[in-house]
Amino acid sequence: MTSNRKVTANLALSLDGRYNGPGGPGDFGAFAPYVATEVARGHLDRIWENATTAVLGRLNAEGFMGYWPPVAADENADPRDRGYAKWLVDTEKVVFSTTLTAAPWDRTRVVNAPAADVIAELKADGEGEILVNSSPSVIKPLLAADLVDRLYLLICPEIAGGGQRLFDDGLPATKWKLVRQEVGELGEMSLIYDRV
Repeated sequence: MTSNRKVTANLALSLDGRYNGPGGPGDFGAFAPYVATEVARGHLDRIWENATTAVLGRLNAEGFMGYWPPVAADENADPRDRGYAKWLVDTEKVVFSTTLTAAPWDRTRVVNAPAADVIAELKADGEGEILVNSSPSVIKPLLAADLVDRLYLLICPEIAGGGQRLFDDGLPATKWKLVRQEVGELGEMSLIYDRV
């Protein structure tokens, strides 16, 4: 028997489809003004509401696990940020890494295997959605293997002019249905697409 676990992927993109700027993996200048807006916070609230497994690349895991646990304990934090932080700390995590040998975080399994194989195993067992959050190193091979069921995209109204793109040439042709959209005061858009 196979389970019906959905694989969801969340990522912020520039208008020209980049998830970082021309300065490399740490260049988030085109995204910084938009990640704490009301629309972005609502977007963050939605991505994890049905998820029971968090999937991250190593770099994102290190950043997230350094940033979010203190937010979970901060009674003055925005309740939406705190909700996500608590969920991330408490949920099962799968971190893709070729360098880590042991997980430095609770409830975390480190894997060094093809993303599509690991996600196919996760899909076949358990309940709840599998959220790949802001980790293009994992999202891209899953798109290539046609394993993503839902895309959560925060579109920031800037052209980065360089950097890495989410949608590379050669992906399988797929059709998506827009199931939710919200536009913020700065022109940022929260979009949810389901695989048809």
